[in-house]
Amino acid sequence: MNLLTSELARYISSHTPKDGVHKTAIPELYFRRISQQSEPTHSSSFPSLYMIVQGSKTVALAEERYFVDPGSYIVSSVHLPVIGQITQASPNNPYLSLQITLHPDMLFDLTKKSSPHNKNKTERGIILNPSTSDLLNAILRLVKLLETPSDIEVLAPLIMQEIFYRVLQSEKGELLKQFAVIGSYALGISKAIQLINRNYSEPLVIEELARTVNMSPRTLHRHFKKVTAMSPLQYQKIIRLQTARRLLLTENLDAAIAGFRVGYESPSQFNREYARLFGRPPIRDIYHLRSSL
Repeated sequence: MNLLTSELARYISSHTPKDGVHKTAIPELYFRRISQQSEPTHSSSFPSLYMIVQGSKTVALAEERYFVDPGSYIVSSVHLPVIGQITQASPNNPYLSLQITLHPDMLFDLTKKSSPHNKNKTERGIILNPSTSDLLNAILRLVKLLETPSDIEVLAPLIMQEIFYRVLQSEKGELLKQFAVIGSYALGISKAIQLINRNYSEPLVIEELARTVNMSPRTLHRHFKKVTAMSPLQYQKIIRLQTARRLLLTENLDAAIAGFRVGYESPSQFNREYARLFGRPPIRDIYHLRSSL
C-alpha cells in the first residue's frame, strides 16, 4: 500500500511543476498540488473520486467532518457544497491529490451488473473509505497511461470502470449505488439537486420541486437532508452565496448587484447571510481572498 501510494505521488509530482489544479490528457483525471496549509475553503464537490497521496485534508459537510489522508479516499455522488482545509503540506512535501470524475452512465452500467439495492434506503451523498491495493493498482495504471497517450482513448474508460467497480465493491459501495437505482429516493434527490443548481436564482417552491421528482414535500425534505445533511432551502442558500462569491471575485461586481444576480432582492439580507457563511461581509471577504491569493 505504501509503495503504491509513493509511486502515485512521484507520478503526480512529475505532472505538477507548480501549485494549483492541473488537467491531464485524460479528461476525467485532474491533479492538485499545494505547498502550504490552507484556511478553510468553500467549494463544491462534484460526482468524483478524490484521493490524497501526500499530505492530508479535512472536508466538512454541514456539521460533519471527514479526515482524508493517503490511507483513504472520498467519493462524492452528487453536487455538494463543502468546506475543505489542507492540514498537512509544505514546499518540501507538498499536498498531492488526484480527482477522477464519475459519469452517471458508468455508475448506472456498473450498478445494473451488481446486487440489487433497497430503493427506500437513502444515505449520505459522500463516503470516506480506506484505500485498498486493488484500487491503488487500478488508479496507478490509469495515471501511467499519461506516458502512452495513444492508449488513452481505448484503455482509460476500461480502467476507470474498474476503479469505480472497486469502489462499489467496497465496504460503503452501497452508498454510491443508491444514486443509480431507478425509482430510488436517492436518485430522486439527485435530480432535485440538479434542478436547484440549474435554477438557483429562482424562488424555490418545495411543492413544485417535490412534484417534479415524484415525492411529497415531506418525503423530499426527509431524504434531501439524509443525502446532503441540510434542507433544500439551506442547500439553495449556500449555492447562491458560493456563486455570488465567485462573481465578486472574478467580475468585480458591486455586492448588491452580485446578490441580485443570484436571487436576493434585499441587499441587507444578502450581506447578512454572506457574512454568516464566510465570516466577513462581501467587500472585506473579497479583499481578504485577493490578498491571500
